[in-house]
Amino acid sequence: MTEQISLVVADDHPLMRRGIVDALSNEEDFRIVGEAATGTEAVAIVTEMLPDVVLLDLDMPGGGGISAATQIAAVCPTTKILILTVSESEDDLLQAMKAGAKGYVLKGTASYGLTHAVRALVAGEVYITSTLATTILCELTADSPADPLGALTAREGQVLDLVGQGLTNREIGERLFLAEKTVKHHMTGILSKLHVRNRVEAALLAHKRRDA
Repeated sequence: MTEQISLVVADDHPLMRRGIVDALSNEEDFRIVGEAATGTEAVAIVTEMLPDVVLLDLDMPGGGGISAATQIAAVCPTTKILILTVSESEDDLLQAMKAGAKGYVLKGTASYGLTHAVRALVAGEVYITSTLATTILCELTADSPADPLGALTAREGQVLDLVGQGLTNREIGERLFLAEKTVKHHMTGILSKLHVRNRVEAALLAHKRRDA
């Protein structure tokens, strides 16, 4: 007899949860051992039942799927976490993975896709809905500009040059006739585009540009 995979399903929408449970229950090797309507309930049930897999809705009362995933990963490391959501946001996906999720599936996925995801997690794999995975891979493999400084606007370039001269935001504002708040806004853009952590690292890049 095939060893059964134990599952907990957490979703605050009763009809959606029932549909998921029904779809999973049709598999002979799947066994539903608990249902939850909130993140808090999900953590409690998983802690008690120690299922092989827990399916978590991303947006639920009681902390939501991310909070629940974080707690479950800490107290039940053997339980595989699968996020089931309508969100195609890359930020949500990354937060889920950082929280300990091993799977991310969009609601509306056919039942065979959902069961495949569950089995993939049990086998030790990571599973992300194919359409979302394709989008992310395309962005990650896209050619990045050879010179990150080329992504700066003309104004950001001026601000960066003055940062390289050691000027403060206030001094830069006076030099360029800008409010200090506006200079801070430009600095945020500069740090983001150059992928640096602070103005010191930005200033180093400014020096390299002048020395090139």
